[in-house]
Amino acid sequence: MAIATRGVCFFVMTVAMGPLSGIKVLDLSRLLPGPFASLALADMGAVVDKIEDPGGGDYLRHMPPQIEGTSSIFLALNRGKRSAVMDLKKPEARALFLRMVKTYDVLLEQFRPGVLDRLGLSHDTLLAENPKLVICALTGYGQTGPLAKKAGHDLNYLARAGVLAFQGPPGAPPTPPGFQLADVSGGLYAVIGILGALRERDRSGKGAVVDVSMLESAMGFAMSGIGALFGGQTPARGNEPLSGGIAPYNTYATKDGKYVTLASLEPKFWMGFASAVGLNAEMGALMPGPHQAELKAKLTEIFAGRTRAEWEAFSAQHDVCLEPVLEANELMQDAHIRARGLFFEMPSPWGNIPQMRLPVTPRDVSQMRPPPKQGEHTDEILKECGETEETLRALREAKAVF
Repeated sequence: MAIATRGVCFFVMTVAMGPLSGIKVLDLSRLLPGPFASLALADMGAVVDKIEDPGGGDYLRHMPPQIEGTSSIFLALNRGKRSAVMDLKKPEARALFLRMVKTYDVLLEQFRPGVLDRLGLSHDTLLAENPKLVICALTGYGQTGPLAKKAGHDLNYLARAGVLAFQGPPGAPPTPPGFQLADVSGGLYAVIGILGALRERDRSGKGAVVDVSMLESAMGFAMSGIGALFGGQTPARGNEPLSGGIAPYNTYATKDGKYVTLASLEPKFWMGFASAVGLNAEMGALMPGPHQAELKAKLTEIFAGRTRAEWEAFSAQHDVCLEPVLEANELMQDAHIRARGLFFEMPSPWGNIPQMRLPVTPRDVSQMRPPPKQGEHTDEILKECGETEETLRALREAKAVF
């Protein structure tokens, strides 16, 4: 259903008829990047079937903190999905997998290049079985290039992407961010790529391989710095307007040991803030340079004179781009976040588990599947793919499925 508000059209999604209703996804990914992507696809109505190995399955299941023996992070990333357990090292399971792909629209995989090839499940082989299949290969460095088969994690991708070089004060090592930027941005670009490939399939009738590199996905977050390079400038860590180089765009401690952010980049916001606290609103404040040290010292003193709550009250009166720095344990009680309904609880075999909405999560989550137990839906999934009770027994005897 679409609702028009002031000329803008918003989609209001329901669980039963989301925009991806009817799309089936085989998800071979684990940990954060791929499951984040398939969470968005599931929230938009796609059927997402996780294929897990017979050992520990998705590694994330076993990481702390846990709720009733399962990682709370896994539970937050895997609502709306089903789980089947297969041992793709067994020839019977590989033959089964090739039969399965004929009934799916999307395959999401997160292996390093060459892993599926060695299993006899290369992208070309899969497309030969199902020419309409959209394969999304989500990796650290992409399917080609000198680093394609190299191991890596989020911090490595940020480093080589040029993003990490902007983090932290000048003269010190770059500061690792407190979040997984490459992992999540890779998952988001996987969703974008999958949606684009499905749209192209509507026109051409052909599937495709979507090559998503987490390194490349992260580079867009350094667009300001890379754009400066295009203009012949070399950005310096901690000295640029958006990386701590100017006082009006910075973080400050408050009287009670908490923190606030000031982001008065435009002259009208800076002038409004300066006027409200009794400062001379010189426009040089918005430009990096040696004069910033004195201004930062002044603002440090000003912010230390009031508590965070007092600065929040100030921000409510003066629209100058000032916000509190919320700790993670404060998010669920924040008035705006509560008003937007960003957190909810879902009944599950683990009890009522906390969940966080994505921007594409439907408002009505009452009919949404809880996260799956490992292998909970093996029979259900395989029967939908055309397997019979007899073939299922044979596959179990061969320890190809569980």
